[in-house]
Amino acid sequence: MVLPHGMSVWSCSRSCPPSCICTQEKSCTVLCDRANMVELPRVFPCEASSINLEKNGLKFLSERAFGTLPSLKSLFLDHNNISFITPGAFKGLPNLLELTMAHNEYIRYLHTRTFTSLKCLVRLDLSSCNLFSMPDRVFLEQSSLREFLCFQNNFRRIPSAIRGMENLTHVYLERNKIEAVAYNSLLGLYNMRYLNLQENRISVIHDEAFKDLRQLENFYLNDNLLVDLPKKSFKGLGHLKMLNLGGNLLTNISNTWFGDLVELEVLYLDRNFLSFIDEGAFENLTSLMTLHLNSNKLNTLPLSVFQPTYFIGHLYLFRNPWECNCELEWLKEWMEVYKLVRDIPCAAPASVAGLDLSMVQYTRVNGTCVGPGELNLTTDVPDYSSTRSKFNSLISKLMNQELREEVRNFTQAQKNGTVLEPAEGQVSTAHRPSSVGLILPVLLLIQAQTGCLLDFTNS
Repeated sequence: MVLPHGMSVWSCSRSCPPSCICTQEKSCTVLCDRANMVELPRVFPCEASSINLEKNGLKFLSERAFGTLPSLKSLFLDHNNISFITPGAFKGLPNLLELTMAHNEYIRYLHTRTFTSLKCLVRLDLSSCNLFSMPDRVFLEQSSLREFLCFQNNFRRIPSAIRGMENLTHVYLERNKIEAVAYNSLLGLYNMRYLNLQENRISVIHDEAFKDLRQLENFYLNDNLLVDLPKKSFKGLGHLKMLNLGGNLLTNISNTWFGDLVELEVLYLDRNFLSFIDEGAFENLTSLMTLHLNSNKLNTLPLSVFQPTYFIGHLYLFRNPWECNCELEWLKEWMEVYKLVRDIPCAAPASVAGLDLSMVQYTRVNGTCVGPGELNLTTDVPDYSSTRSKFNSLISKLMNQELREEVRNFTQAQKNGTVLEPAEGQVSTAHRPSSVGLILPVLLLIQAQTGCLLDFTNS
């Protein structure tokens, strides 16, 4: 029996629990959030389609805690202090579609019959509780479940309770403590479209662990502990649009991983330790539009590895120790033509270290590329060894000239009989200022200006 609209509005407000607000627009909504409740109200309007009890102090849900509410579609119990849910607590809610119990940190255990009678449930949120595991048959009656949110708990493995749930389309298991994805962890999830396993501790993925996820479109495996992957990890995922493998410990990319991902549009491989990519690793990614390779250990990216390149719309390569030799000449040309890549600082060779690849000059000799490491990009410096030799030769000549002058003067003095003793007031040859004493300041000035180190040892 359907009540007239006026009577429905009156009934909704008449049965409204204390401390709650009941509104009637399209349907009866009961707002009891932030009401400092520690116990559930005894009665709710039987016409209620939505009840909001979030951010209270509720601790316990007894059997048939909400009575009989055949019109209830949404129930919000998040941000409470619930620690125990009696089996059958949700009996009397046969048409409930959405149940949110997130942020109840004292929920550590679920009974097999916790959700009994919720046969129409489509969305269940148990995020940010303190769950360590779930009974295998806890969802026995929830064959209509589509969205399962259970992130930020303490699971060490993917709950086996979701196996075989063919109607599941979205599963959120990020920020748990999951260590592995076994071959049977995701069996029977044929209609899965979104799977989030990021920020776990996954170090092992069994071969063919994802074989039943043939409708998967968005897959998050980032920020785990993956060092390697099975040869055909993503075999059969022909509808995958986005794959995130960033923030792992991968050191190389195999040419067997992405062979079936013909519809992949976005691929994240950033924040790994990649130093090598197999030739042909990307050749089947004919729908790829965005590729993240930034923050790795790559120093080169040969064109043969990167074929084909025509489909890329956004390519991120920054924070890699790039060696800007001839193997990257194609990338520079591609950057100039398509204007889609920037920020590729060179780490080597030394002559271009710190420069962006776009600023590096390549040349060709007889049709062969010559990179900056093979070009003489430095300014000619003076030949200091040659200059030093010239100066030493000059000193030698001056010394020899002085010696000849001394001999000539001594001989001439003997002929004239005018050789005087030092005592007579003249300075002897050994004590007279020589021409070298006058030349040395000039040479030292030349040394200071040219930077040449003069060698007087042979003079």
